[in-house]
Amino acid sequence: MSTTSPPAAQPAPPAPLEAGQVLDGFRLEERLHQGGMANLWRVSRLEPAPDADEGMGLLMKVPRIKGGEDPATIVGFEVEQMLMPQLSGPHVPRFVARGDWTKQAYIVMEHIPGQTLRPRLDDAPLPPEEVADIGARVATALAALHRQHVVHLDIKPSNIMFRPDGTAVLVDFGLSRHEHLPDLLEEEFTLPMGTGPYMSPEQVQFVRNDPRSDLFALGVMLYHLATGERPFGQPSSVRGLRRRLYVEPVPPRAIRPELPAWLQEVILHCLEVKPERRYQSAAQLALDLREPAGVALTARSEKLQASGAMRRLKRWFFALGAEPAPPTPVGEQLARSPIVMAAVDVDHATPELLEQLRETVRRIVQTEAGARLACVSIMKVNRIGIDELTDKHGQSVHVKQLIALKHWARPISKALSLDDGRLTFHVLEAPDAAGAIIDFAHRNGVDHIVMGARGASALRRYLGSVSAQVVAESDCTVTVVREPAG
Repeated sequence: MSTTSPPAAQPAPPAPLEAGQVLDGFRLEERLHQGGMANLWRVSRLEPAPDADEGMGLLMKVPRIKGGEDPATIVGFEVEQMLMPQLSGPHVPRFVARGDWTKQAYIVMEHIPGQTLRPRLDDAPLPPEEVADIGARVATALAALHRQHVVHLDIKPSNIMFRPDGTAVLVDFGLSRHEHLPDLLEEEFTLPMGTGPYMSPEQVQFVRNDPRSDLFALGVMLYHLATGERPFGQPSSVRGLRRRLYVEPVPPRAIRPELPAWLQEVILHCLEVKPERRYQSAAQLALDLREPAGVALTARSEKLQASGAMRRLKRWFFALGAEPAPPTPVGEQLARSPIVMAAVDVDHATPELLEQLRETVRRIVQTEAGARLACVSIMKVNRIGIDELTDKHGQSVHVKQLIALKHWARPISKALSLDDGRLTFHVLEAPDAAGAIIDFAHRNGVDHIVMGARGASALRRYLGSVSAQVVAESDCTVTVVREPAG
């Protein structure tokens, strides 16, 4: 949504493209989609493809320029041409080539087969486990995008696709913002830009560089998939958009009572008006969606109706002249919001080692106000055979370990006031402790593993240790706390 005076000079409308036409070494094979702002063509190379592109289908995106259209169409395409060569990884289409505006503007990229997520909205409401699975995969893709200093700013089902292995792929970067590149849209336009139902409150207030805006949009999508309804309707004016600054959505469980409390907690956490009250990173959101047993329930999970008229009036009054908080650059926001994993051997570590580990974790988490602490313990199970799930007193071994883990973390929680969902507990059942720690950290985007290591012995040196394997195979920072000497 935007209005502005047109640029001084707009490109002249080029001749229509046709199947069989050759453009800069690419043959147009078939038009796959004709949209309001761009056409999508399946194309092929005339020359042999580079090794990196071998066997990859190609898609050409061409802007529709007829003359007299919204200048944002042109600028948005320029933004996408500028951004896509900067992006990499499985969560974005691979960039191949781009065309000059003086001849014919286009972007050639990897063709992701299949449909977008949009048709699944027609099947909503979906089962909670499917909503969580979709959300976790999209949040993982957003975490990868944000690490590349890019905020998407137009997250919606029609801009999400999936690879055959289930990996989420984000498409259409025409409204996106790269922290280290000029923001052409901000320079030329003065009204909010985005898709009405999904725009964050700060986008309504013209802030375009907060990665938590994408988490708000994902929260809108999760709400729709879980309930079959949009939390803020489909506004078509700035006045309608501003209602989300003071009107709370109806709690999902008021629409669909069978939804689990943890899912409502997650969705409403994403939809907080103020970014500092939302999840602080996409990785933190993905962790909760993958590990719902660890979601800390607050008053959000219990709500069954939106706030009353008096509270709404109060929120409206404060929103009337409210200015958004100064935005935090993407890289800085992510650095402030790491996921710290404390791998705690509650059954076998000495009290001295547990205390040393606790103090080290406390100091690390204390340095970052937005840090998330995931306390993890491994319950060893046999690879083959039946495990004893209860102790000699008939108590659940899993529950005992969970209680011991919470007892270990209680001093950290009290010292740092971690009562806002920033502290979670996970007991993993696995035959291989090191493998379980490494896998948990990789799946959940952990930034820093902190773990203890008992004293050395000849047998441990010969067989190797859990901590040594974690250090060798993890793709994040690992701090090993040694048992105090003596």
